[in-house]
Amino acid sequence: MNDILENPFIVFAVSLVAQWLAAYIGDFARRRARPLRESEQKDLDTVKTAILTLLALIIGFSFSMAVTRYDQRKNFEEAEANAIGTEYARADLLPTENAAHVHELLRRYVDRRIAFYLIRDPPQLSEVDAETAKLQADLWSAVLSATNTQPTPAMALVISGMNDVLNSQGYTRASWWNRIPGAAWGMMGLIAICCNLLLGFGERGKSALMPLVLPVIVSISFFLIADIDSPRGGVILVYPQNLTALSHSIEAP
Repeated sequence: MNDILENPFIVFAVSLVAQWLAAYIGDFARRRARPLRESEQKDLDTVKTAILTLLALIIGFSFSMAVTRYDQRKNFEEAEANAIGTEYARADLLPTENAAHVHELLRRYVDRRIAFYLIRDPPQLSEVDAETAKLQADLWSAVLSATNTQPTPAMALVISGMNDVLNSQGYTRASWWNRIPGAAWGMMGLIAICCNLLLGFGERGKSALMPLVLPVIVSISFFLIADIDSPRGGVILVYPQNLTALSHSIEAP
């Protein structure tokens, strides 16, 4: 299911077909059932209004959840760029040879972090993750060896800054894993199908296009939620603008 939710276009297509079928099944059942009495029609209208309201509320809550997670990913991208930039400046406190080495490692590290945001291909992403882990180990080893030689308060500041760099990458990774739960998607889909069943059953008009209205509207809403909630799928992505600006500012002379 995660593969489906990763692609908002698949979410749109699946939800549209499922809801369209539900609407026409409801319409098919209405045509073969006895006509509803006036009191029964009123009860059906009340139930339709209630379930449509519930669907609207759940879609609204889900959209809010997706936007919150999107904002969180943007905030962590900014925090990561700030942590790396701060450590790049603090590296000047190291001995000259160590400082040059740490600066070079940080420049390469920023490039890998930018690639993390831009790459969508899973094999390439695995390669970037492996390179990132190796660079993290090299960075920690580089500052640790220098601070062990000169255990001063200034060196402790460098160690603290490098710790922030490593932690910020972990926070970013966690925010990309923080998605709308699959159970919430299942509940939204089930309620949407029930809405379309009732709408199709209660439709008294002759237009064949009427049962398509709700499926199209709800599917567009699902597409937007899935797009915002998916870090790598769709069209709404978190662009690493802060990391890119940092990369330009720390380019080797």
